[in-house]
Amino acid sequence: MKTVTIYSTPVCPYCMRAKQLLSSLGIAYTDIDVAADAVIREEVTKKYNWQTVPMIVIGDEFIGGYDDLATLHAEGKLMEKLAD
Repeated sequence: MKTVTIYSTPVCPYCMRAKQLLSSLGIAYTDIDVAADAVIREEVTKKYNWQTVPMIVIGDEFIGGYDDLATLHAEGKLMEKLAD
């Protein structure tokens, strides 16, 4: 299974929803708090050309935010993305 990384902030409701969705599916993820580290936030913002949190990465692929994650799940494509 590919790794999942979520760049988030503690007070972001969409970050919380993304983490809840992954947890409810039993999918492990790494949560990186970008509110605590401005350097990391700037780096990932430039790398993925994305301004808001969450920034969700599966393996080496940036998939977007919570809405994108929820759409993948609703379309039955999330588990395909996670497969090695």
